[in-house]
Parts: sequence; structure tokens; C-alpha cells
Amino acid sequence: MDRRLTPATDRVALDSLRGVLDRPSYTPGQPARVAIPLVDLLATPKGRRDRQLNFGADVTVIDRDAGMSFVQAALDGYCGWIADTALITDLPAITHRVTAPATHVYTEPDMKRPERFALSLGARVSVTHIQDRFATLATGGHVPIQHLGDSPAADPVPVAESLLGTPYLWGGNSRAGIDCSGLVQAALTACGIACPGDSDQQRAAFVPTDTVARGDLLFWPGHVAMAMSADLMIHATAWTMSVTVEPIRDAIARIDAAGDGPFLGAHRPAGITG
Repeated sequence: MDRRLTPATDRVALDSLRGVLDRPSYTPGQPARVAIPLVDLLATPKGRRDRQLNFGADVTVIDRDAGMSFVQAALDGYCGWIADTALITDLPAITHRVTAPATHVYTEPDMKRPERFALSLGARVSVTHIQDRFATLATGGHVPIQHLGDSPAADPVPVAESLLGTPYLWGGNSRAGIDCSGLVQAALTACGIACPGDSDQQRAAFVPTDTVARGDLLFWPGHVAMAMSADLMIHATAWTMSVTVEPIRDAIARIDAAGDGPFLGAHRPAGITG
């Protein structure tokens, strides 16, 4: 079983794995939500970062150990350890998501007042009311309504383009730092298209295509990009340590020359018409 998608530790597994995975105990899990701007999702309680979870991400808590919670993310089923202090169990209905690359949560509905913290593209929030072009959040604070949306984006390419220049960060999922699969997931999720968290999972999830069109995903071993057209692509890459645009033909040649190929072809996400 894929560790990344298996909701179980050595001690506890979700009830759904009874009869599938032998563990000392099972649990229905506890619903919770990320209540800080960004938190690392770790492979082990003190291990490396696999991915990140943004503000408002819903999770199921499966196990706890020394101030850490083992969770499964509702977005993509990814499992890992995060700090207990990142979570709340009060779960007001989500009404909006952040549609700007980043925004601030202010102490009052006034851009000249101090900001409390920043939120990244895709953060999920519960708005209780709107006043003076600011949305008041159930969790406290105020966000400019220009940076929020309550319906999916129409095209993942402009969403990805909004993150141009974002620094590359292995396992990153935010405007503060993002990796190749994080960029693709952020862009597709903004459009209401379900997308796994890692590039190998994304390649397995979507249908291969012999032609390359806008919105298609382009794969190499351990890397993914999004086609902007038949000739151009956008990706988060360690080559520039940023989100950048590159001609597809040039990228294929460059990656092959570096020994990081071969090009594995294009796959078309559901909802992308080509």
C-alpha cells in the first residue's frame, strides 16, 4: 500500500481498513481543520516534509503522538504528521477560497490597520459577513473581498501564471514556496478539478494524450509541467528555483541533456477539453 495514501500508523488505522490492514486498534477518525496559514505534512513525526497544507484544509485525525497528529487530508487523501497546534475542531462551513496569489488577514476591516498573517492561493475560509469591501472570517480577522471567490476558476493556466516567480520549494504548496506538483495541484484545484499531490500520482490519475493542448500535464521522471499551449509550458523548477515559463521543445532537450529524462508524455486532466 502507498504510504502516502494509507490512513494508518503502526498503532492505529481508520475503521475503513479493518480486514485490510492489521493494526492493534482502529478509529473512525476525528474531523479537524488547519487553522494556521501553512503547515508541513511530514512523513514521520520528526521527519522530512512530504507536502504542505494551507489554511482551511480539512483533515481526519487518525493518531496522536507527542504534540503531533497523524492526519489524512480531505483534498487528496495524502497522509502525514502535522503539529497539533495547527488544528482546530470547530468547523464552520467553508464559503470562499483565496483566489489571489496571496492576501492578508487584517485585525480590522481597514487596509491601514495591522495585518495578522498572510494566506496563500487556495486557502479556504468561512465568511460570516461582508462590510466595506472586507470579508469577516468566522475564525477572526478580515480579508479584502477582491482576493476571495466562491466559485471555481474557468482555466487552470491563468491560475498557474499568477504564481510566476514564486520560489521553488520541495514539497511546497503556497505562494511562499511551491514545487512542480504543488503548482499543478493548486491550478487544477482552483478549477474544481480533483488532483493528487505528487507528480507520479498525477500521471497515474489522468489520461494520456498524443497531442499537447492548453491545460495538459507534461511529465518527466519526478517532474510535471502544465502546457500553456502546444509550444509553451509553465512549471516550478529547481533549474531556476522558481515558477517559470519555458518552450516545451527547449525543456525536453534541456532535461534530456541533464540526464533527468526521458520525456514521459502528456496527460489530460478531466475537465480539460484540449
